[in-house]
Amino acid sequence: MQAVALTIAGSDPSGGAGLQADLKTFQQHQVYGESVVTLLTVQNTRTVSALEFVAPPFILAQLDAVLEDIPPNAAKTGALGRADIIEALASRAARFPFPLVVDPVMISKHGVALLADSAVEALVRRLLPHAFLVTPNLAEASRLVGFPVDSRSAMERAAEGIAAMGPRHVLIKAGHRSSDAMDLLWSEGRVTAFAGQRILSTSTHGTGCTLSAAITARLARGEELVTAVALAREYVRAAIRTAPQLGGGQGPVNHGAPTGAPLPRHHGKD
Repeated sequence: MQAVALTIAGSDPSGGAGLQADLKTFQQHQVYGESVVTLLTVQNTRTVSALEFVAPPFILAQLDAVLEDIPPNAAKTGALGRADIIEALASRAARFPFPLVVDPVMISKHGVALLADSAVEALVRRLLPHAFLVTPNLAEASRLVGFPVDSRSAMERAAEGIAAMGPRHVLIKAGHRSSDAMDLLWSEGRVTAFAGQRILSTSTHGTGCTLSAAITARLARGEELVTAVALAREYVRAAIRTAPQLGGGQGPVNHGAPTGAPLPRHHGKD
């Protein structure tokens, strides 16, 4: 049976990030993609110039339509924007029978805030307890735990602190560090470090969305988390290396990059 993944995220009309990047990533991983739109942006590779939020009742209507007809095997969130959107989504996430990956998108690559300060508390209090995995970068992790996350030891302390907020697993992404591209996975008390030489590139728009979407796709196909994270990272690295060099700013990655090792066969009801 076809594996299905759902993204609950904002729209990027330039196609490099947000639900557009998620759907491309799902497709490349041979997973049928669905989307629930939370917010609209006016952006390209250079700037984000405007935001419009979708009303929470309409977000829930989209979500309910998907869940009752083509329920996913895994889902992810992207930019949620406001506390009322997070509260509404959390009311449904509490009953999700599939893993939920929360990408706590707070700031765009252009430096524009995509999560209001008032929404951080709602994220921590209401949504993170229902997350299978949360995937903050260093800045997002710092904002969640309230101290600078700028070293391996700080990443471990932050991961443990975020895990105490309720998610089963925490992946802290350090791809923006100047020295390396190490990511750290905290999983039920065990720490796994994923190392890799940092790739110098101006085509990194949407890398966080793409990584969380690749992990979600692999979870939808039934892959174990550590393997899913490792192979999703390799996919994103290949996507950066083979980026199409589009736009005049932070360009998009190549979502058609190879996915690495053979994808596991999805075992669902036929």
